[in-house]
Amino acid sequence: MAIPTLRQLEYLVTVVDTGSFTRAAEQLHVTQPALSHQMRALESAVGGPLLERLPRSVRLTPMGRAVLPHARAALAEAERLHTVARRTAGLEEGELEVAVIYSISLGILPPVLRAWHRLHPGVRIRLREYPHADKLQAAMAAGRADLAIGPAPTAWEGPIRELGTEEFVIVLSADDPAADHPTGAVALSRLADRAWVHYAPDNGLADLLDQVCAQAGFTPHAAIRAEQTSAAPLLAAAGLGPALVPANIVPAHFDGVLLRPDPPVRRALTAYTRTRPDPLTVAFADLLAHQARVNPPGLPAPRARA
Repeated sequence: MAIPTLRQLEYLVTVVDTGSFTRAAEQLHVTQPALSHQMRALESAVGGPLLERLPRSVRLTPMGRAVLPHARAALAEAERLHTVARRTAGLEEGELEVAVIYSISLGILPPVLRAWHRLHPGVRIRLREYPHADKLQAAMAAGRADLAIGPAPTAWEGPIRELGTEEFVIVLSADDPAADHPTGAVALSRLADRAWVHYAPDNGLADLLDQVCAQAGFTPHAAIRAEQTSAAPLLAAAGLGPALVPANIVPAHFDGVLLRPDPPVRRALTAYTRTRPDPLTVAFADLLAHQARVNPPGLPAPRARA
């Protein structure tokens, strides 16, 4: 059985409201034969006659009286759908699904979301967080979000927007022997014999710490492994060992000591989509590019070497 189209339902409602095929055809800007053809197709789709033609008007059949409320409801719902789409395109209302790695939701995203809510209070943000860049990319490829924010994806065919390069810092407790290093930086090799605040294996920062330490010639021993990225700087400040963290996740009022690793540890951040983004996603990406502070203004600059 064929499914009635919105156009056919619109024709039915218009014929009933005008009381005439002739007046309905004029209002709909179609020929009367075309209107009659569509009405016959609708009656065939629903399985029976809907209208009885009288000399000067039309009359609904019992089936027509049963179908008419549903036709009006379908047309009203279609109009609401178009209204929502127009409002979304105009950034008045809607929902945007944003996927991020853990450190993004802790660091650069909160001020962006605050600015977005102020500018577009009717547009909801649904946040999806992932511990690893690979899981973020897989989720984005599977269509679980409109926009992904994280390290540059590998072999990605969709649009990618660069946000900047984030700096990593070494967090130490205030009484750590390396905390007063005169250059404001510390070689990772100097911390080779230390027990580190490491990350859980499924956290992407665990891989990063292992890689940079391997480049410095050692494997970091874990004093503790943090499931949540936000816990690492707090644990390091408490004296459990050094931690390597994105500078942008360190709280503004912080008891620990921040040093730059020498050589620097950096990671490019991007926003990316599967296909050409819609206006809502473009607007959020624009705000992200302008508002996101990939590196905090208070990031300590290394002092000149003596």
